[in-house]
Amino acid sequence: MKTKEKSKDNKSNTASVGFEEKLWATADKMRNNMDPAEYKHVILGLIFLKYISDAFEEKHQELKQDELSDPEDREEYVAENVFWVPKEARWANLKNNARSKDIGKLVDDAMIAIEKENETLRGVLPKQYARPDLDKTKLGEIIDVISDIDIGNKESQSKDMLGRIYEYFIGRFASAEGKGGGEFYTPSCAVRLLVEMLEPYEGRVFDPCCGSGGMFVQSEKFIEAHGGNKDNIAIYGQESNPTTWRLAKMNLAIRGISGNLGAQHADSFHNDQHKNLKADFIIANPPFNISDWGGDRLVDDIRWKYGVPPAGNANYAWIQHFIHHLSPAGIAGFVMANGSLSSNTSGEGEIRKSLVQNGLVDCIVAMPDKLFYTTGIPACLWFVSRDRHNHKYRDRHNEVLFIDARKLGTMVTRKLRELTEEEILRIADTYHQWRNKKGKYEDIKGFCKAASIEELEKNNFVLTPGRYVGFEAEEEDDEVFEEKMARLTKELSEQFAESKILEDRIKQNLASIGYSLN
Repeated sequence: MKTKEKSKDNKSNTASVGFEEKLWATADKMRNNMDPAEYKHVILGLIFLKYISDAFEEKHQELKQDELSDPEDREEYVAENVFWVPKEARWANLKNNARSKDIGKLVDDAMIAIEKENETLRGVLPKQYARPDLDKTKLGEIIDVISDIDIGNKESQSKDMLGRIYEYFIGRFASAEGKGGGEFYTPSCAVRLLVEMLEPYEGRVFDPCCGSGGMFVQSEKFIEAHGGNKDNIAIYGQESNPTTWRLAKMNLAIRGISGNLGAQHADSFHNDQHKNLKADFIIANPPFNISDWGGDRLVDDIRWKYGVPPAGNANYAWIQHFIHHLSPAGIAGFVMANGSLSSNTSGEGEIRKSLVQNGLVDCIVAMPDKLFYTTGIPACLWFVSRDRHNHKYRDRHNEVLFIDARKLGTMVTRKLRELTEEEILRIADTYHQWRNKKGKYEDIKGFCKAASIEELEKNNFVLTPGRYVGFEAEEEDDEVFEEKMARLTKELSEQFAESKILEDRIKQNLASIGYSLN
């Protein structure tokens, strides 16, 4: 989901922050003792409000210049996909009253008014600015700071200024909240890799644990970057956390993405909001190793075609939920804990065996560690497909591609690693060369291997890439043994001689001040 500015050498996809960092520093002073999980909705709500006000104001000024138009005609805005903002909710009104003791109530009233006038935002916007524990002086200060940034006008939209701010803030909040808060946030390089590999140009795109909606945003960016029409995809999602569900709806709304996130926040296992959906692409990052997912109440569920998942771990429930929602030619790419590749606990090994034997497992990518806010341990990417015979792509039903990317990535902070743009494209291209009918794929020792189902069977259907790709080939040493020994012996003798000179010099220096090593 992140909007990244590439470095000149194209080796890094790390965001170049400037005003985002300053805005964060200012906003963070306002937090006091407020929990980050609550505070993120306070600040992101204000940024959202500024965005739609900017877009509205620009259109308002255009209409004022047109004698035949009414700048207060709601339909003029709706016709161009601009949110209608009532007078009392416009940013100018909030800016003029930023120092008022009633500023909290004014912001809440603005949110209520906007929801009332825009059906897609009903029940979505935060309305907690009048709460007693929110410092109204600092709230006014952050309104002043945001007032100086153009976010929603056409020029800013073309530069995705709001996307940059949202992405930067969501990442910072995920980091601040640690494991619990990071569950709704998938690092951009992982999202980007999934999308690059799946290539969702057209069809139904589904994420049943969509968090803040990053998979959808990146899918649309992919289509635009490749000259496609984003109207050719239909977005479907579901999220169980109510505040995160609202954040996802806001995230789609600010980008003009039309999506069906269900009638309400809901648990995908127990209240599937898209029961009859068969998606062409599923892109997801389900929470790792969830033990309290209520599996004991779903033992006879129709989704468990390849085996009943253990009640103590939802990993294989998620995998089968994804497969259940795939169209006959659908493909899914998703993040999983590494344990899913080899665990035999409570029948997981048998489910994995069944998935492989039924020709569903397409590719496994071992990821580097420290990529995720939720955990420092490495994770992996699974790709499963319902159609691996000779149709859109080549017939590959009797093999699985393994990619070992554990050595890739660059540390961007002490605790966080990112894949570079070059690395993302290298992994994706390897998959496409293997999958496509005219691809020119070759195994690379230590990096990728197309293994047959028979080979997987010999390894008890363990899917750990390192087991198949082997070790990276080292450069051949073609130096003649006798010559090499003579060279190394000479170098060692020279080092001993230098060491003796240094030792004598140290002794002389110590003797000059009255000390002796003898």
